[in-house]
This record gives sequence, structure tokens and C-alpha cells, in this order.
Amino acid sequence: MMPAMLQYVIDALSLGSLYALTALGIGLLFGVLRVINFAHGDFISVGAYALIVPSANALAVLYVGALPWPLVLLLTAMSVIMVAILSELMVFRPLRGTTPATLMIGSFALSFIIQHLLLMIYGSRPKAVNLWPELTTQVNLLGLRVQKLQLATVGATAMLLGALTLLLRTTRTGVELRAAAEDYQMARMLGIRANTVIAGALALSGLLAATASLLYTAQSGILSYQMGVPLMMFAFISTVVGGLGNLLGAVVGAFVVAAIEVILQATLSDQLRPFREAFVFVLVIAILLWRPYGILEAHSSRERV
Repeated sequence: MMPAMLQYVIDALSLGSLYALTALGIGLLFGVLRVINFAHGDFISVGAYALIVPSANALAVLYVGALPWPLVLLLTAMSVIMVAILSELMVFRPLRGTTPATLMIGSFALSFIIQHLLLMIYGSRPKAVNLWPELTTQVNLLGLRVQKLQLATVGATAMLLGALTLLLRTTRTGVELRAAAEDYQMARMLGIRANTVIAGALALSGLLAATASLLYTAQSGILSYQMGVPLMMFAFISTVVGGLGNLLGAVVGAFVVAAIEVILQATLSDQLRPFREAFVFVLVIAILLWRPYGILEAHSSRERV
């Protein structure tokens, strides 16, 4: 019984880490612009497709995932951050003075455009990649056989969360991001540079999306132009459950949603297991009925609603 419980905990931590990386990227931009960036899942797809580039032969691609992992991480991060910054310049900045609904529609349109650009460049056929196959091997941990990829996912997330915490608490950019997340209009009146803060939030969300895309690709082994959409959906649910506008709440919500998924996967019968996501959403509704503003309510969420 105890080994099975430990396995469930490890599975929940691994899945929750992916959700947390994505939810933090969503939460960072929401804190500044007050909009859910529904194109964030497509940033993840862009990071995954950065592993392959079209070759001189239009029917072939060049796989760069075999490069040393620092170069792979750098290439992926630069690709996603560039797309995120371009999104700010071409979509979010021109729409900044409009209503949140208009910004949200703009993010939907951006998502549609990115998906179809990937479709035009790479085609609709899913592509198999063998990214970091050594991580699929297993190690013995407390009597359990655990994939190295699960440990790498939890470890990478923990390091990024620690680095993000230090950045937000000890650097000028981090303080400006926190101030803008609490009260954007007051922060601007106090002299915080709006363009710099928003570009910084998008760049950080791009870095988180790049990390999530690499871990997700190593786990699934398949590239698809819509691969980031399901991850975005569950991460969005996590931010709402944890407390929209609260970065710590986004992380807590991610692990709560992941734990619910793992428990349902383990306890539902074979006939009900295909409907696991429906049960997840029912439990999410129950949590929100209990805590309408999320598990960790943002300081000024009631005034902003």
C-alpha cells in the first residue's frame, strides 16, 4: 500500500510541475495586463517545434534535439521569448488601452495565428522526436522504479520557482512586476515603466513556456501544432482554482488539480476512466463553490471583479 501511495505522490508532483510552469506563465501576464493569454499554450508548441527546423528540402526537417542540452534549452528559450516579445509589440501593446474582453479576443486570435503558422511551415502530420531518451530510464527511489524524467521535471520546476522567487523579491524588475500585479495603475503613477514591465512579464512567461515545452516533448515524444492547448487548459483551471492574480496560488492550484487527476486515474473503474476529465471539472466546480476567489485569494481580487 505504501509503495503505491508514494508512486501516486511522485506522479502528482511530476504532472503538477508541468501545470505549475504553465500556470505561472499565465499568471505573470494576468498580473500585469489583467488578461488570460490563451496563446500561452501555443508558445509551448513553438518551443517544441524549435527542436526541428525546415531544411533545404521542403519535405525534410533538421532535428536539433540531439545537440547538448544547454544549447537545446537556449535555442528553445530564445525562440519562445522572441515570439512572446513580438506578441507584445504586435498584439498586446496596440490593444492595451481597450477592455479586458478585447484583449482576450486578441489573445484568441494570436493563438489561432500561431497554430496556423506552424501548420503552414511544418504540416499537419504529428512528428515523432526522441528528445533526451536517457531520461526515460528508471532509477530506484525508496523501493520504487521511477523515471528520471519525472525527477527531472520536479527538479527543474523547483529550481525555476526558486529563481523566480529570488527575481521577484531581490531585483528592481521583480519589484516592479510585483507592484504592477498588485495595482497596475498606481504603479504607473509611481514611475514604473509600463512597456518594460509588460515585456519582462512576457519574456519570463516565454522562458517558463520553453521549459514546459521541452519537458512535455520529452514525455510525449510527439510534436503537434496544437500540443500546447490541453496543457494550457489545465494550467488555466489551476490558476483559477489557486486564485487568479496570485502566483503562489497558481502553483498550489496546479498541484491540487494534478493530485485530483492522479487520484481519479487510480480509483476510477475501467469503464469510468475515459471520463476522468469530466470528474476533474466537477471537483473543480465544487472547490470554486467553496472558495469562489480561489484557494489563495489575491489581495485585491474582490475590488477588481
